[in-house]
Amino acid sequence: MLPKSILLSFYAIPFISSLQVFGADPLLTNSGSGQGSSNTGLNAQRVLEHSPVRNTDCRHPPLGPIETTLCNFETVESVNDDLFDLLHQIVSTPFFRYYKVDLYKECPFWENGDKCSSIDCVIQAVEENKIPKKWRTSTLGKVETPSLTLKHSLPGCYYRDSDYCYQDDLSDGGEFVDLIENPERFTGYSGASARGIWKAIYEENCFGQSKEAIQAETYSPLSLNPLLKLSPFEESEPEGECLEKRVYYRIISGLHASISTHLCYEYLDQKTGKWGPNLECFIERVASHPERLQHIYFNTVILLRAISRLGPYLSGYDICASATHDENHSDEAHIKSQLRSIVSIADRVGKFDESILFKGENAVLKEEFKQHFRNVSSIMDCVGCARCRLWGKVQINGLATAMKTLFELDEKALDPEINPQLLQRSEVVALINTAHRFAESLHFVDEFRQLWAIAENREVIIKKVEENIRNPPVAKGPSPSPRIGHSAPPDWQAASLYDRCIYIVQLCKDGSLECARTIVNYIMSFARFLGSAFTLSGKDGLPREEF
Repeated sequence: MLPKSILLSFYAIPFISSLQVFGADPLLTNSGSGQGSSNTGLNAQRVLEHSPVRNTDCRHPPLGPIETTLCNFETVESVNDDLFDLLHQIVSTPFFRYYKVDLYKECPFWENGDKCSSIDCVIQAVEENKIPKKWRTSTLGKVETPSLTLKHSLPGCYYRDSDYCYQDDLSDGGEFVDLIENPERFTGYSGASARGIWKAIYEENCFGQSKEAIQAETYSPLSLNPLLKLSPFEESEPEGECLEKRVYYRIISGLHASISTHLCYEYLDQKTGKWGPNLECFIERVASHPERLQHIYFNTVILLRAISRLGPYLSGYDICASATHDENHSDEAHIKSQLRSIVSIADRVGKFDESILFKGENAVLKEEFKQHFRNVSSIMDCVGCARCRLWGKVQINGLATAMKTLFELDEKALDPEINPQLLQRSEVVALINTAHRFAESLHFVDEFRQLWAIAENREVIIKKVEENIRNPPVAKGPSPSPRIGHSAPPDWQAASLYDRCIYIVQLCKDGSLECARTIVNYIMSFARFLGSAFTLSGKDGLPREEF
């Protein structure tokens, strides 16, 4: 099992809590707002011993509604098995598994020196000559890139007025990544840098605070201290906030909860070298706080509502079904059939009335809402782990595409005949993959419930979780987990030259790009280390004492 300090440092920022709880079902009701031991165990039991509903619809509401939606928890539960199965199949097809992204843009907010060099963080790119020609940069640039009159260009990215995230400018860079071969899972990426990412994301909930103010105040070196006390707005959803702000909070909290669920399920036990679910991790990060699970349901409804609205557009979308683009129309017909089935489920479950948001005096919040989410997409470029950065960018793009669909596009704009280039390929791929992430999270929750049902040491597990919550270990610096069968990345100052060379050789066997980046990082680290020997102390103009 990985050290708790590594796990907690990644999830150190608390989730935003909802003041509302799961309807009338006592198994999904938060027993209290405190962090006491009894509440932790009771909340976890209620979540883990809940039996999901399998056959009902929105007309039968015994569980109560998902707050700010027009649907019930049981409705999502009743369709999730079928939804997850369909999405799991479709994201494995060439069109939806290859995603082009720029993973090497500089962080726009702070100097980001904490790069994860673990093999578990490494992304294996796909050579562009293996990608169907119609998806390549030279072709897509002629078709998908917005005109200069429609887009606002920034270094390495751009946005259109309707966009809720910054889009990577892939005209001169970026690479295709196989999302199936590079799954979202625990990598060991931790420390102050990982804490800073979630802190920065949650501070983007502070409406009224400008990007410049955040850049100047939030991301100081002190703000990345692992011992930093959290401000009140990070701990709970502010009481009395308007609907628009509550929706924003739940989207961010639901994303955090979904990512936590995946990482707890795809967890590396360093003692055995095996990947598998970690029940203790899930209880601590999600099950002991039912509102976090509630927000996964909420995001699922939001995504399905967007897919439902996009149904006619997706049915007419030009999908290249084969990796070799061999005009295999039967494969494309099968994918279109699967999409129609997904849209059919979305029509039943995606019950969210987006028309009531940004009305009256709250209309001014739309641009601020949009800019906050764009800033979150920029924060993804500060993630030091390539795999974590990839999945962060995919899911932020997917949620941004859903919000653009709901809040920016009318029925005329959604007509595929009038507006065939409404969405870029990256947006369609991100939307479907993000829906798959959330459906899979709910599927994993059921898997954790089964593990809980057969667990013989429940009291011991709960006591460990309660102890971790009462006395969280002090987070250490970045300490990525080693690849199975390989040694951990060496400390530059402490490791021998032989150990460093062996590690680099092992890394270069698996990826030339990450190999080169690691070598460059080591050279730069050594240069800084060597240069520090000649840095004056500032007291007497002499070199520092340690040298």
